[in-house]
Amino acid sequence: MQITAAVAREHGAPFTIEQLELDDLRDNEVRVRLVATGICHTDAIVRDGMYPTPLPAVLGHEGAGVVEAIGASVTSVAPGDHVVLAAAYCGHCRRCRNGEMAYCENLFAADFGGRRNDGTSALSKSGEVIASHFFGQSSFATFANVVEESVVRVDPTVPLEHLGPLGCGINTGAGTVLNELRPAIGSSLAVFGTGAVGSAAVMAARVAHCAIIVAVDIHDSRLELALELGATHTINSLTEDVEARLLEITNDAGVDYVVDTTGRPELLRHAADAIAVRGTIALVGAARPGTEVAFEIGASLVRGWTFKTVVQGSSVPQVFIPQLIELWKAGQFPFERLVSNYSLSEINQGFADSKDGVTVKPVIVF
Repeated sequence: MQITAAVAREHGAPFTIEQLELDDLRDNEVRVRLVATGICHTDAIVRDGMYPTPLPAVLGHEGAGVVEAIGASVTSVAPGDHVVLAAAYCGHCRRCRNGEMAYCENLFAADFGGRRNDGTSALSKSGEVIASHFFGQSSFATFANVVEESVVRVDPTVPLEHLGPLGCGINTGAGTVLNELRPAIGSSLAVFGTGAVGSAAVMAARVAHCAIIVAVDIHDSRLELALELGATHTINSLTEDVEARLLEITNDAGVDYVVDTTGRPELLRHAADAIAVRGTIALVGAARPGTEVAFEIGASLVRGWTFKTVVQGSSVPQVFIPQLIELWKAGQFPFERLVSNYSLSEINQGFADSKDGVTVKPVIVF
């Protein structure tokens, strides 16, 4: 069938809106009519060549839509179901079998390979192959053939226009707090970077009843929003000493948990120097390959703190995303406040506004 999609053709170049051919469903796939798709930092770094998805490609990995058709082996959804599209996973490696889909041993092939397991792509244009199945979906398009592992059935009464960001960014921020860190009631937690991922972490920290929630960013508008979403303190890292402020806020005890969404070495060093005894730093932000950070050994050793990386909020999407929707329905997780809508033709503006801090979470609405 003919579809309309945003195509990334060259590293660092704007997306182009094109008519493409979408092929027939495979047995393990679901055809989804997209209603909305979030724009994520991972889309930007793939477009710019930091990660190895072959171009030309249709990116997009925070889709939400309606099931149009299902393959012969699909059992989890039916035509007409409302769905959110999350990251793909193989389903058969040791990590997947252990319920740790976020750490699938075949993650790069499933999410960044641009092809099905048999080497084919679902997308083409006049015989030219266009990479598909980005995160199992490639949802910067009006329709997509999506692997069943990426499909999450959701409550049909909730507006699909809101739900796309749950597939990656919101899932990652909230899941890092609620699934991985699981902070104790009354503990302190700092979030470095209050874009969509960091804002979700702030809201999750409030759900977890953290007593001190510190938002760190360079945009005052985002810090003001973080206060409305649950932060108790803010730090502008351009004008304030992050380490000194964290120690001041915690009465020199240090912060119990840090979620870093930036991947910036200087901020990670501040986190290490201001972490509490037995505290934990969780890195979720992607950085250019080869980026390194240095920690001082002596002071670190006697504090027994933990550094870990977290992927996709350590969540099982089919379990965690419906839980986030229930929190939203209860008024405890107002993630729609992060969203600004764009049309598909405005996709490049959405990326620019996200980079400049004008928009927290741009969402393409079809």
